[in-house]
Amino acid sequence: MNKTLRFATVLLLSLASIGLSSAQNKIVVYQTDFGLKDGAVSEMKGVAMTVSPDLKLFDLTHEIPAYNIWEAAYRLEQTVRYWPKGTVFVSVVDPGVGTSRKSVVLKTKSGHFIVTPDNGTLTLVAQSLGVAEVREINEAINRRKDSQKSYTFHGRDVYSYTGARLAAGVITFEQVGPLLSSKIVTIPYQHATLTGKTLKGDIPVLDVQYGNVWTNIPGDLFNKLRPEFGNMLHVIILDKGKQVYEGDMPYSQTFGDVAAGKPLAYLNSLLQLSFALNQGDFAKAHHIKSGADWSVEVSLK
Repeated sequence: MNKTLRFATVLLLSLASIGLSSAQNKIVVYQTDFGLKDGAVSEMKGVAMTVSPDLKLFDLTHEIPAYNIWEAAYRLEQTVRYWPKGTVFVSVVDPGVGTSRKSVVLKTKSGHFIVTPDNGTLTLVAQSLGVAEVREINEAINRRKDSQKSYTFHGRDVYSYTGARLAAGVITFEQVGPLLSSKIVTIPYQHATLTGKTLKGDIPVLDVQYGNVWTNIPGDLFNKLRPEFGNMLHVIILDKGKQVYEGDMPYSQTFGDVAAGKPLAYLNSLLQLSFALNQGDFAKAHHIKSGADWSVEVSLK
């Protein structure tokens, strides 16, 4: 091999390794609605370990309510950005398993990878982190051996297997399958907006341990109302456009700023506007739930 050819070969290998590196930090993070009462999650991890025992496997959560695609979308949005570039997420909340919905891997503009059914799970993270590329999983290549007769556990046979191969560097992102348009299946919801002096937003999730109500209204947008601690907020909560709650509460720095059992508004750990009862359960007290159908309107009194 002459020097020129040798140099070209080394250069191509180097460029290839650069392209692969962002998918090869060997971290796989799992999210499902399976719970931990049976062996389903363990099966998924066993498949990953069979691909490569060098993988590092973690759990986001396995307590997504059954079939709740919206909450799966929110938990990805909440979590993905805090993991290193190149991390592979396997998210399986798949009420349409075995149907014509696509199995995909999305690469975000931040360099994270999400292996999931394209059923709305990618709605929020695609908006916040951006879509670099989406590829449909080629199951002729990226499917666990001898699993073709199984139609109801793609989480194990397709998603965990593909995610593990990608994270371990067994395949490149390009080898996942054919490139799709960047358009994905999305769930419609109320985006955070400010019109005049009224904020509108969605209730993406509840702080389930305490019953606090979290909105998608970021602190930066809320601050355009120029609130000060102690100011009263007028809050309306709606389910599919029907009013469920209306009340006033102070904007507070901490829960102890109001008496036990009294309502308050505050910025949660994600710096999003939220509502609570001090030492109580706001959601239970007012029969409030979360999801794309739940919205909120907020104004200063």
